[in-house]
Amino acid sequence: MGSNDERALAHAWVLRSRGAALPPGGLPPPEILDSWVRCSRAGLDLAASPPIQVVDGGDLARRRERAEVVRRLALAELETLCQQIAGSNFLLAFADPEGVVLDLYADNRFLTSGSATDIVTGSLWSEAQAGTNGLGTALATGRPVAVNGLEHFLFKYGDISCTAAPIRDAYGQVVGALDASSYFESRQRHTQALVQMACTQIEKLLLLHQMRERLVLAVHPRAEFLGTLSAGLLAFDAQGRLLAFNARARDLLSGLDVAPGTPFEQLFDAPYELFVAGLRSGGERRVRDALGSALVASCVHTPPRASTTRPARERLAPNAAPVVSTARRADVEFVADDAAVRTALDSVAAALRLNAPLLILGETGTGKELLARHAHRLSGRGGAFVAVNCGALPADLFEAELFGYVGGAFTGARREGSPGLIAGADGGTLLLDEIGELPLPMQAALLRLLDDWLVRPVGGTTARRVDVQLLAATHVDLEQAVRERRFRADLMHRLNTVRVDLPPLRARSDFAAIVRFVLDALRHDADVDDAAIAWLARHEWSGNMRELRAVLTRALLARPDGRLDEAAVQRVLPLAGAGAPEARSALARGARERVVDEFERCGRSVSRTSRSLGISRTTVYRYLRQRG
Repeated sequence: MGSNDERALAHAWVLRSRGAALPPGGLPPPEILDSWVRCSRAGLDLAASPPIQVVDGGDLARRRERAEVVRRLALAELETLCQQIAGSNFLLAFADPEGVVLDLYADNRFLTSGSATDIVTGSLWSEAQAGTNGLGTALATGRPVAVNGLEHFLFKYGDISCTAAPIRDAYGQVVGALDASSYFESRQRHTQALVQMACTQIEKLLLLHQMRERLVLAVHPRAEFLGTLSAGLLAFDAQGRLLAFNARARDLLSGLDVAPGTPFEQLFDAPYELFVAGLRSGGERRVRDALGSALVASCVHTPPRASTTRPARERLAPNAAPVVSTARRADVEFVADDAAVRTALDSVAAALRLNAPLLILGETGTGKELLARHAHRLSGRGGAFVAVNCGALPADLFEAELFGYVGGAFTGARREGSPGLIAGADGGTLLLDEIGELPLPMQAALLRLLDDWLVRPVGGTTARRVDVQLLAATHVDLEQAVRERRFRADLMHRLNTVRVDLPPLRARSDFAAIVRFVLDALRHDADVDDAAIAWLARHEWSGNMRELRAVLTRALLARPDGRLDEAAVQRVLPLAGAGAPEARSALARGARERVVDEFERCGRSVSRTSRSLGISRTTVYRYLRQRG
């Protein structure tokens, strides 16, 4: 930033320009003051209320694709954080390295009030755009940060507190950030620690993923901490050269040359090959670093042998096309040994033969998008697979994103216009995910599209015909939504030409195969015994596959050897086997009473209850039916 004198003058100028609008208690921390200077130099007006930029749906989809691996890990941690801070009027966000929000989890009371309405999926929160804020400042500095109230550069965000931390990959590059925000008066001191722990977990799993073909060691002065987040991780190539490491490893080996390319023998007082051979023979080994400090080491991950072949895990209906090889990404694979899932696959094939709309129903996390991607592959269509989350796009921009727009059609429109997501799926497949969240005006527009498949962009005068295989997915009870006048009956009938119901995880007959499949995707050399699977099977799994992935991830973090037994899963899922039937029924009654109480508090609105508690509408309906 220049000399100390220059920095001091810049700070003084910022403080003077803010006048009385300073945070309570005097000067802000140095990192906030430095951020204010950067914002001033970027030309931001602290008293202005500039609109937050929001990327279009196509750009958002491309960003999510680029961030595929880290995003999958981040979503699992966001779900865990949701459970830890639920009820505290909060918002959780994952953003890419440029500060574009890719995913949100929020208490609806936070999202629908005050300046929080600016925080939507696709919004850009870099410092240059939004001033000092959790996501933007964490990405600008590469360090965790808390921004409370008036520490935000722009006064309009003075009622919000946010804490954020960057996420780094195995090579030290910032690949995203997590943020937890709340209103200033309801902030919680422990939130910053929870966010940093979540980022540390993501970084650990990301390192293991990127170094999956390499040897990864865990080191710590005490053996009992090897399976925790306080352990250092170091990845080496076959010659014993350091490839990657986490921040904790750098701290534990302070004073040594912890850098890519450093030989093992310059870090530890043992020959690499002999040390690794001893570790592979089992257990942990004591070692001293090159400065004489005592450590304990264990193998977190060993490279697969060249002759080893991984067993195929996909299970398909007879004569069905292969879903995908297990060498491909874990988020496009699924197990289908259950009779209901095999029926679903047959229905998908029938819909594709007729080129008929396909409606996929199921609770959150049951694999609706995975089935949709399978349908696209099975169709053999040469066009793109385009997935649109109807609940994530702003209502006032939804038509423009879906149907496209001509240049200058509205304020903020791109000069060159946009063809729209439907046109992007021409010759391919369009998935309208969370179709139950589609605004009523857009339902009418979609109904017209299904009549003639003509797309007219906003502000345009001509239409083009498209060839699209339409899929829709939702966890909402559409028939109930029709009765409540939230969904058009004629649209439901058109979409419901071929209907597929995906069973929840708790009802799957192939539960054991699913557990082993998800575990294999997380770590190829991990294993789980039958007793552990039996314990897991006793859980309700309201979050279905996503929740299972998060639980298995936490279990693996506690077991460096990757061997999960009943004790390992009990530690991360203590309520799974609540024991006697009366204990389980008491838990169910408690959950039902909480849902019913929130339903009354929300004015007997199912959708508001669903958003407030962070559960699906299907779950709300189920508990209300149980009440009678």
